[in-house]
Amino acid sequence: MDQSSINQAEWRNADNWSGGFYFSKRDSRTWVPKQIPAMGWTLNIGTPAGAAWMMGLLVGLPIFIVIVMGLTLNR
Repeated sequence: MDQSSINQAEWRNADNWSGGFYFSKRDSRTWVPKQIPAMGWTLNIGTPAGAAWMMGLLVGLPIFIVIVMGLTLNR
């Protein structure tokens, strides 16, 4: 079984989906289509890159907002 087949099998496995989140260490993709592909893409937080993206969004985005608000308020 090649990696593409593994990725598809993992994506179809309902056990890898929880509340809109996707977690599969066997799926090599960082970004995967949502369960309804027309709805866009989601992170595979089972990969190191996916976990880094998630941390960046959860930590980096609020820090960025605070910095921008601080710069705006100091004018």
